[in-house]
Amino acid sequence: MPPATAPNEVWAMDFIEDRLMDGRKLKAYTLIDEYTKESLAIEIDTSFGGQRVVQVLELVAQVHGYPKAIRSDNGPEFTGKALFGWTDANKVTHILIDPGKPTQNPFIESFHDKFRDEFLNEHWFATIKQARILIAEWRHTYNEFRPHSTLDGLTPSEFARRLLIQGQFKEQNKDELQYQTAQKTQLMTGT
Repeated sequence: MPPATAPNEVWAMDFIEDRLMDGRKLKAYTLIDEYTKESLAIEIDTSFGGQRVVQVLELVAQVHGYPKAIRSDNGPEFTGKALFGWTDANKVTHILIDPGKPTQNPFIESFHDKFRDEFLNEHWFATIKQARILIAEWRHTYNEFRPHSTLDGLTPSEFARRLLIQGQFKEQNKDELQYQTAQKTQLMTGT
């Protein structure tokens, strides 16, 4: 499938790993809209399963609507019954890239480069809770204040709002209140 030509056409997802100060693994599930470049979610934990991926996708879909397709690698979290059930039930095409070919998922790889260079390499986290709070702040900055040359110098959020105003993008919940509330609750409870 070629790159997205409209919002919600293709979401890209993957995992990126780091370490806490005590050496424990920190795993981040990342989800972006390929067209708007918006970071739709960054979930942090020590491990993930397919059901957790589905929970995040469903939360994001409640705000943005369901994508036409999602693009991912062939990791076990993306090839299990939970995700295949979700894609089937919601009529979402699942594009699996060829094994060992991350260049077939270029937008998430580019996002990971920025996330690693601008944030992960600059911080050490003492706890998962601290990582969640700081990463949520970085995600907000990335979406709201970081301009992209591929978006004519707009931020991902500005670009999405412009499309919304022009009638090219229909969100179910324009202010993202539901998702932000869920994110804040998760940060507060540590779940």
